[in-house]
Amino acid sequence: MTNNLKTAVLLASLGGLCMFIGGTLGGQQGLFIGLLIGLAMAGGSYWFSDKLAIRSAKAVEVTPEQMPQYHSIMNDLAMRAGIPVPRLYVSPNPQPNAFATGRNPSNAAVCVTEGLLRTLSWEEIQGVLAHELAHVRNRDILTGSVAAAVAMGITFAASMARWAMIFGGGGRNGGGNNNPIGALAMMILAPLAAGVIQAAISRSREYEADASAARLLGNGESLARALEKLEAGAQRIPADVNPAEASAYIVNPLRGRQMANLFSTHPPAAERIARLRSNAWV
Repeated sequence: MTNNLKTAVLLASLGGLCMFIGGTLGGQQGLFIGLLIGLAMAGGSYWFSDKLAIRSAKAVEVTPEQMPQYHSIMNDLAMRAGIPVPRLYVSPNPQPNAFATGRNPSNAAVCVTEGLLRTLSWEEIQGVLAHELAHVRNRDILTGSVAAAVAMGITFAASMARWAMIFGGGGRNGGGNNNPIGALAMMILAPLAAGVIQAAISRSREYEADASAARLLGNGESLARALEKLEAGAQRIPADVNPAEASAYIVNPLRGRQMANLFSTHPPAAERIARLRSNAWV
C-alpha cells in the first residue's frame, strides 16, 4: 500500500471512529459540539501554523545576502518541484533538526536549526531541505490539521460524555449508550485509539516526504546520511521544543522522551535510512 493510500485509509478510519464514538457516548448532539470545538482549534492552528511554529522556535528569517547557499539550494529545489520558494528561517536551537510549516505552498516556511548548520555538509542539508519541501508540496500541514481536528473532536466528545455521566446525564438524552461500564471504557480507549491513528498518519507522511525528496534529488543517499547524523544529535543534545509541535520536525526533537513506537509521530530512523538506501522510493 502506498503512503498516500495508507494516509487516506487512516484518515477514513479516524473519521469512522469519531462517528462511532459520538453515537456510543453522547449521541449526535455531543459529537456535533465536540467536532465543532475540535475543528475550530485545529483550524486556527492550521491557519496560523507558520507564525506559531516560527515564534515557538525563536527563529529568524534570513536573506540571500546573509545565507546565499541556503537560498540557492532552496531556489533550485523549489524550481524542480514547481512550487513557490518558501521563506527561510534559522532557529538558535543547538540540536540539529529542521521543520516546514505553512497552510499551503504560497504561505510556507522552512526552518533549520543552528545545530543542523554546524553538523551537516551542504549536500546533506540539500537532502533535508528536499524532505521539508516535500512536506510543503504534499500539503502535509493540511493532512495533519484534519487528523488533529477529528482526534480533538473524539477527545472532546469523550470528555463531555464523562462530565454528563458525573452529573447524571449519561447518554440517555442524546440517544447514546446507557451502559455505564461500556461508556467508561469507551471514554478511556477512544482518545487512545485516536492518538494511535493520528501518529500513524504522521509516520506515513514522513515516509512519503523521504521518498518525495529522494525522487526530487534522484537519489536518497544525502538524506540518509543526514538522518543518521540528525538522529544521533537528537539523542545527544536536548531541545526545548513544545511537545505539540515535535511532529513537525524531520526527526523527533524529544528523542530522549520518546514513547512507544505505537504512539511515535516519527518512523524509526533506521527504517527510513534503509528504505532510502534500498531505493524503495523509486
